[in-house]
Amino acid sequence: MALNKEQVTAVVHKFGKNEHDTGASEVQVALLTERINQLTQHCKQFKKDKSSQRGLLILVGQRRRMLKYVQRTDLEKYRSLIKALGLRK
Repeated sequence: MALNKEQVTAVVHKFGKNEHDTGASEVQVALLTERINQLTQHCKQFKKDKSSQRGLLILVGQRRRMLKYVQRTDLEKYRSLIKALGLRK
């Protein structure tokens, strides 16, 4: 259920300043979104997997906190990130 190397490099290339910029807030939010999408599909298929559901809720909380940070520091970056990821807010 973890992201493979190709998926991570694609997300970093799209949202980072360079190919090694994995620490930027936008990249972290995008990576969390990818993991959340994967876990959502897994939880739809395996409805009784409660540990994965718990992990999904933890990831959603982390992404919410990270988005709150991005919104507080740079509002334009936040708006473009929400639009690029297709998140509701």
